[in-house]
This record gives sequence, C-alpha cells and structure tokens, in this order.
Amino acid sequence: MFYRAVRLSALLGALVGVVALASGQAVQSPVRITLDQAVQLALAHNHALLAERTTIAQAKDAEVTANLRPNPTLGVDYIGLPLRPSQFNWDNITNTTEFDTGLSYLFERGKKRQNRLANAKDQTAVTTSTVADNERTLTFNVATAFTNVLLAESTLDFANQDLKSFQNTIDISESQYKAGAISEGDFLKIKLQLLQFQTDVTAAVLAKQQALVSLRQLLGFESVPLDYDVAGTLEYQKLPYNVEDLQAMALKDRPDLRAALQGVTQAQSAYKLQRAIGKVDVTGTLNYTHIADQDTTSFFVSLPLPIFNRNQGQVAQAKDAIAQAQETERESSEQVMSDVQSAFESLRTNEQTVQIYQSGYLDQSKESVDISEYAYKRGAASLLDFLDAERSYRDTQLAYRQQLASYMLALEQLREAVGTRNLP
Repeated sequence: MFYRAVRLSALLGALVGVVALASGQAVQSPVRITLDQAVQLALAHNHALLAERTTIAQAKDAEVTANLRPNPTLGVDYIGLPLRPSQFNWDNITNTTEFDTGLSYLFERGKKRQNRLANAKDQTAVTTSTVADNERTLTFNVATAFTNVLLAESTLDFANQDLKSFQNTIDISESQYKAGAISEGDFLKIKLQLLQFQTDVTAAVLAKQQALVSLRQLLGFESVPLDYDVAGTLEYQKLPYNVEDLQAMALKDRPDLRAALQGVTQAQSAYKLQRAIGKVDVTGTLNYTHIADQDTTSFFVSLPLPIFNRNQGQVAQAKDAIAQAQETERESSEQVMSDVQSAFESLRTNEQTVQIYQSGYLDQSKESVDISEYAYKRGAASLLDFLDAERSYRDTQLAYRQQLASYMLALEQLREAVGTRNLP
C-alpha cells in the first residue's frame, strides 16, 4: 500500500511537471537581441565573413611554403651492365662495370628564403587588415538592418495606436449618427478613413518581417530562431566630438588604411625578393664512382652565368609597384578624411532636423488633432478639418520616426567612417 502511494505520487509529480513545462513553452517569449548582440552574432556566424577569414589561414600556409629550403637531389647510374644472363656475376659486375652515386644540392644566394618569408608575412598582415575591414563593413550593414527593424517596429506600434484611437472615434461617431448629431454621409466618410489606418498596420507588419529577414541573413540563419525579435528603440544621441578628433581617430583605427600602409611594406619586401632572385644560385654535387676495381669521389660546382637574364624586368616592376602602393596609401588616407567629414556633416544635418521636430512640432501636431477632435465631436469643427488634422498628425509622427532612423543610420555611417564603434 505504501509503495503504491509512492508510485502514485511520483506519477502525479511527473504529470504536474509536464503540464508546467508545456505551459512554460506556451508562454515563452521570442528571443530578443540588442544591437551589440547582433554585431557579435554576425561576426561569429556570417558565412561570407567566415569565408574571408580563411584567407588569413591560407596566407599563413603560404608562409610555410616560402620558408622551405630546396630538396637535395640523389642521382644513381650504372654503366656497362652485361646483357647475357650468364655474365651476371659478382666478379664481372665489380670488375668491368661502372656505377656512380651522387648527391647534389642547390645553394640559394641573396637570402632568397629569408626574403620570401618576409614577403609572405607582409602579405599575411595585409590580408588580416583586409579581413578586419570586411568586419567593419559587415558591422555597418548589421547596424543598418537593425535600425531598419527598429523603424519598422516603431511604425507598427504607431499604426496600431493610431488605428485604436481612430476606432474609438468611429465608435463615438456611430453614437452621434444614431442620435442624429451627424449625417450618414459624414459617418461613412469617417468609416472609409479606417481603411487607411488598417492598411498602415498591414504594411508596417510586412516591413518589419522583411527587415527581420534581411537582418537574419547577415547574422547567419542558424544563429537566431525563426521568431526572433530585436530589443531597442529609435533614439537621439548627441555627439560630443568635432570632425578633427574623429579624423584623427580614423587615421589610427581604419583597417583599410592600415592595409594600405602594410601594402607599401609588402611592396618593398617584394622588391627585395626580386633583387635576391636576380642573384644566381650555386649547385654543388658530390659523387662516388666505381670503375672496374677503382673507387673514387668527385665534387662538382655549377652556376648559371648572369649575362642576359638578371631578373631585370621583375626588379623594375617591383620597384614601380612600390610607387603604386605609396600612391594607393595616400589615396586611402584622403578617402578616410573625406569619409569622416562627409559622415559628420550628414550626422549634423540629421541632428538639426531631429531638433526641429523636438522643438515643438510634435507637440503642436498632437494638440492640433486633439483640438480638432474635441471641436468636431461637439459640432464646432467640420469633418474635413478633423480628418485633415488627423492626417497631419500621422504624417508628422511617421516623418519624425523616419528622421530618427536617418539620424541613427548617419551615426552608424560615422562609426564606420571612423573605424570604431566606441562612439556615443
């Protein structure tokens, strides 16, 4: 009886656990990620970036190849072997045939191996900085897609609020119509306006879903679930820096500029390598020779005579490549300065526009629609005046949200131009 009660209690406990688990799963909210989390997920899971990162490993593999020494060459030959099987005996082979065994090795001059390795390491540095620049671009793309989701979400919230508010207006107008306070024509005009609010909601729902799909592709589909969402709001942040400070930061932090600087170093090491290749190499050979009953050794040295080919063309080409890399570095530096100044001016212009909205136009549009609604419900304003005020309020609110998104995108553009996210 006791054991039966224990089993019954255990069964009831298991059932309670299953019900609780099912209830928890039923009310579980979708995964919500912040912008910083989105950036980290993209840097860890974006397949295009992961493919680019393999170029760093490939460049390091090339360093191994560049540091390899030449292989020695083993040579063996037998001369005077008899054709008749009856003549194959030890005395005949050792006394009448000749065989040679030699080992040769190519001695590289001009420090070719050291220069190959230095050039390969410089190429690895350029590749690493190029990948870092791809990460910078990906981070900006993620921030842009994230901001688009925030804009779509804010637009959807406003559309739902506006729809609910206008539905209340319709309910009041219906009561007025039934009481004879307004005509049927005015009531139908108000009801027809509901279509605009409903289509605003469906359009906002679609825009948010599309923005989430675009963001998920940048993050990597496997990094977030299908029903994920974002955490954040459209907001205005004032930037305390001036353009000179930002340009100085960019010259220090931009990975594409760093890659251009490293490209000059790589071109210089390539020039040294081509000059080293112009140095002729020496091949040394040590042979052991057996002729009849005599054993001898010999040593050979061979080297090409640099009369015609001294690698002149490749040396000249590598020297010109240095000038090209230097000009590319100067162009990259000017591009960095231009990017920062352009992004800074765009941010400042968007900031001024946001401040214009916040200076009173938002409150005035809200007060205007409230006054028009109050007056219309009491017969002191026409239906057209009320609908026009409602339309102006909706347009102002949507434009303000779009302007906030434009400001945040301009801020992300500035962060990309500077090359760091360590800005307010």
